[in-house]
Amino acid sequence: MQHFVAFIFLTATATWGADPAGLEFFEKKIRPVLVSECYQCHSKDEKVKGGLRLDWKGGWQEGGDSGAAIIPGRVGKSLLIQAIRYSDTELEMPPKKRLTAEQVADFEKWVAMGAPDPRTSAEGTTEDQQLNLEAARRFWAFQPVTKPAEPQLKDKNWPHNGIDRHVLAGLEAKGISPGPDADDLTLLRRLYFDLTGLPPTPEQMAAFLKAVANDRQIALEQTVDALLASPHFGERWGRHWLDVVRFSESTGGGRTLLMKEAWRYRDYVVNALNADKPYTDFIREQIAGDLIPGGTIAQRRERLTATAFLLLGPTNYELQDKTVLEMDIIDEQMDTMGKAFMALTIGCARCHDHKFDPIRTEDYYGMAGIFKGTKVVVHSNVSKWNERPLPMDAAQEAKAKATATQMSALRKEINALRKKNGGKPANLPTVLAVNLPGLVVDNAKAKITGSWNKSTSVKNFVDTEYLYASGANKKVVFPVRIAKGGRYEVRVSFAHHPNRATNARITVRHNDGEKLFSVNQRQAPNVDGYFHSLGVFEFQDGQWDVVEISTEGANGAVIADAIQLLPEGSKAVAKKETPPGQPAKGEKDQDKVRLAQLEKNLKALEKNAIKRANIIAADEGDNPGDIQIAIRGNVHNAGPKTPRRFIQVLNRGGLPEIVPKASGRLELANWMASPEHPLTARVFANRVWHHLFGKGLVASVDNFGHMGRLPTNQPLLDHLAVRFVEEGWSMKKLIREIVLSRTYQLSTATGAQAKVDLENELHWRQNRRRLQAESIRDAILSVSGQLDKTMGGPTIKSGTSIEYGYKFDDTRRSLYAPVFRNTPLEILAVFDFADPNLVVGERTTSSVPTQALFLMNNPFVRQQAAAAAARLLQDDLSDDSARIAQAYQRTLGRRPTSTEHDVILNFVQSEKDPTTAWIQVLHSLVASLDFRFLN
Repeated sequence: MQHFVAFIFLTATATWGADPAGLEFFEKKIRPVLVSECYQCHSKDEKVKGGLRLDWKGGWQEGGDSGAAIIPGRVGKSLLIQAIRYSDTELEMPPKKRLTAEQVADFEKWVAMGAPDPRTSAEGTTEDQQLNLEAARRFWAFQPVTKPAEPQLKDKNWPHNGIDRHVLAGLEAKGISPGPDADDLTLLRRLYFDLTGLPPTPEQMAAFLKAVANDRQIALEQTVDALLASPHFGERWGRHWLDVVRFSESTGGGRTLLMKEAWRYRDYVVNALNADKPYTDFIREQIAGDLIPGGTIAQRRERLTATAFLLLGPTNYELQDKTVLEMDIIDEQMDTMGKAFMALTIGCARCHDHKFDPIRTEDYYGMAGIFKGTKVVVHSNVSKWNERPLPMDAAQEAKAKATATQMSALRKEINALRKKNGGKPANLPTVLAVNLPGLVVDNAKAKITGSWNKSTSVKNFVDTEYLYASGANKKVVFPVRIAKGGRYEVRVSFAHHPNRATNARITVRHNDGEKLFSVNQRQAPNVDGYFHSLGVFEFQDGQWDVVEISTEGANGAVIADAIQLLPEGSKAVAKKETPPGQPAKGEKDQDKVRLAQLEKNLKALEKNAIKRANIIAADEGDNPGDIQIAIRGNVHNAGPKTPRRFIQVLNRGGLPEIVPKASGRLELANWMASPEHPLTARVFANRVWHHLFGKGLVASVDNFGHMGRLPTNQPLLDHLAVRFVEEGWSMKKLIREIVLSRTYQLSTATGAQAKVDLENELHWRQNRRRLQAESIRDAILSVSGQLDKTMGGPTIKSGTSIEYGYKFDDTRRSLYAPVFRNTPLEILAVFDFADPNLVVGERTTSSVPTQALFLMNNPFVRQQAAAAAARLLQDDLSDDSARIAQAYQRTLGRRPTSTEHDVILNFVQSEKDPTTAWIQVLHSLVASLDFRFLN
């Protein structure tokens, strides 16, 4: 293709004047297309193809490798026009996407009027850059959402609501009419599966038909409202969202790790949808829930849980280059966020300006700076996702701290007795700073000089990790704000180990100056196995850099974990003890009895202690700020620093004002959730349409950029987006409005309209859709009566340490089957379950022999068919005809045809064993196409 690029462009030697009308035409019609379709190959910021630049007037005047492409005033002779007309198969530009007929006509008109072009600088002036930005904003998806004009219709009786009016306008414009409405039971089955993912029962079908006989519209409205109020609604629609956010309970990568707390995020999504949480709150909580001020304890807990959105991506935590690991995580976060909320592939701008969309590398690293300032990973040899304790109310906090103080005192006494009698100190678990008495400052809040590594290898540390380092010029300073002056015992915690320094330099700064200690960190801390007491010191109220830990002169690794200040006289203060001599035999026996009692008391306290969960959650980083651009995406090749910002083409408000020492996540979340954002409402409305029709108004649901598909009905999409915002960003109200439209309620039957619109892009009928994997499995369990409808909670079996070989054997809804990146539940994989390594707004819908074979031969399906048959035979039904009707309603949501009834009745009555016969009948129905398709 490159051979022909050179022939496309020729220059004009004549100089043409341009009147204001011509320049206005260029700005409105020509520049936007050049920016969106041509600059990626023909501008100074990219590798110029064919030697031709189209980003300034002199570029096309000088021409490319083969001369002039535009002859002003001569349309047919200009090779540029021939190329965009696709009149010559060897001269087709742009090569990947043909311009629309309207765009081609605009270029023809522009050349005919003399190709007026105000771009006179090869370097591009500030004015040109702003004009290019404004031109880029003319792309349909980047335009503000506005309420479309009310359609003028010939048939005013057909529509039920505004959706129908916009659909009918498109149909009338093509001279076709809508197809027939779906029959009652077909529509009921469609509603149940679309809204809850479960089939209606025969009793629900009978009740619906009875209500329809009185008033069909009221019956539909009441049914829809009941389904939207069902807790199963959140389970069904929550799974749609989990597809988009690449939810999984294992990390993938080399040594795939289990994320056993990931279920909390899944339950957050389900609960948010059931509560009809405004979509804007849903966005804010997932990006920056931990930073939203105020709220009840319950709200703070769910907001913190929501930030797992940023941490659940596929990650190889074994990667030893931690700088690269952090940037890879940031890239994955931005890719997910960009596609989930904006349907943009912003990750393409990591190495260079986006090739197709107006997203610059500065935009990418401006947003990357926000995520760089966010703590989501804790480094060790094998790093790990960040964890934070769930908030507790004041009473629980007080009780937890009191219990922690008691346990600390017991552990201290136990270790002292063991040491006295020559035993080993007890193994200690990790402890949370919030559960400790006094003033506790963890290393995450410390001021760090030099390079310190993070680790979790030795477990008796505070919070999420400890720091270690060796060599010169490295120190950690722990600042403390003391509200009330007085005498405080100062303690430091460290995870002792044989490779530690025996002479760690620790300095305490206090009222009377400072005191230097040399601490042996190979030995267990002298208080309770966590903390080492440095003594009692006087402090005035105010801000103090109380403790400094230095590596200077150390003969091993120095540990900096946390410090603790306790008011003198408190129960937890260590009392001075004289070293004991060797105990006498009688004293040793007493110590043994005492030790057993203390250990018993400690176990009782640990058993009854308030369990504060440590969950997957984001936090603010230690030093948030702007970052440098990584040249060609290589984080070790740093370029200029770029200010934190949002995507410029979408952001009309200038640089965000980020508060000092903050990442900017809250500002990002507020921008994303703004009604002025041109994509947020459109993208979500399109996702909803896709799930209810099998295809979005924008078919590329995860890509609204230039390489995505254009909307088949933009006024309808904008109508949905406007209504979404007007109704308070209510997800349930949006779904309700769509399913109560006549468009949704149409039959799937084909007709003469297919001659005009074979792909049904105008929605003259409903689309026939295959059930998704979860609905197929859940429907099988529903038919058999084995479906366990228990909601929420952890689902990975206790004691599981690896995903490989996991046995999936419960009968809960498929939403609660553990999602592993390398080991999916077989039936879900067979029926195109979403790849949890990717953002999946649209699942693959395949039809392959393995699916039919699975339903015919898999032991799970056969077992459920047997259970369904046993259930049917236990029902109080008068005869085999009644059983046939019941079987059809349970499996297919309809009555059998007369032919179906007769065939099955003859088969059942001809078999010797009725149980075996009914198993075969139920198995055949479950394996049928009608079972797994939605009409």
